Amino acid sequence: MNRHTRQEFFRRLAERNPSPTTELEYASEFELLIAVMLSAQATDVSVNKATRGLFAAAPDPARMLELGEAGVREHIKRIGLFNTKAKNVIKTCRILLEQHDGAVPRERAALEALPGVGRKTANVILNTAFGEPTIAVDTHIFRVANRTGLARGRTPLAVEQKLLKVVPAEFRRDAHHWLILHGRYTCLARKPRCADCCVLDLCDWREKNRHATV
Repeated sequence: MNRHTRQEFFRRLAERNPSPTTELEYASEFELLIAVMLSAQATDVSVNKATRGLFAAAPDPARMLELGEAGVREHIKRIGLFNTKAKNVIKTCRILLEQHDGAVPRERAALEALPGVGRKTANVILNTAFGEPTIAVDTHIFRVANRTGLARGRTPLAVEQKLLKVVPAEFRRDAHHWLILHGRYTCLARKPRCADCCVLDLCDWREKNRHATV
């Protein structure tokens, strides 16, 4: 995919959705951090159902610590890996209070030092909470980038690094959200909705025409 095609690719996604954002529900940087931590191997829908009660009971690190691991676990017990996630939430809250005055740090190293926070989660926080032009490569973005020819790579990190080089600067801040939403609702893994794709003619995928006519 050449520079002109990439420019048009994102222009169309932006035209369709001028103000993209996460589908996770949150009211603060802290709530976003916890929601993203809980979203690993879980749907945003299931996380939102869990965090509505959790955040009502504990909207900040201090009250989350008061709730305790058992209390957190009770709220999130219907999402995947809830035992490990409850432990990481409590450990993270303790670190936020002891090392960051209860605030979510905006430095990558500090974020990745939190239990349960890896590069992908750190990228989401840096982008969504702090407006930095990072791109968190999940399964949806990995698939879209490789399938369309936008930024091919064998690993999420390789795709991330390539996207940061090839996404036009004016689209880089919102690219994460456009790509994940495109992968979630149009460029599906098993049955891509090519007939409804606004960038179909720009896509390099060999199978696109077959899916566009199904």
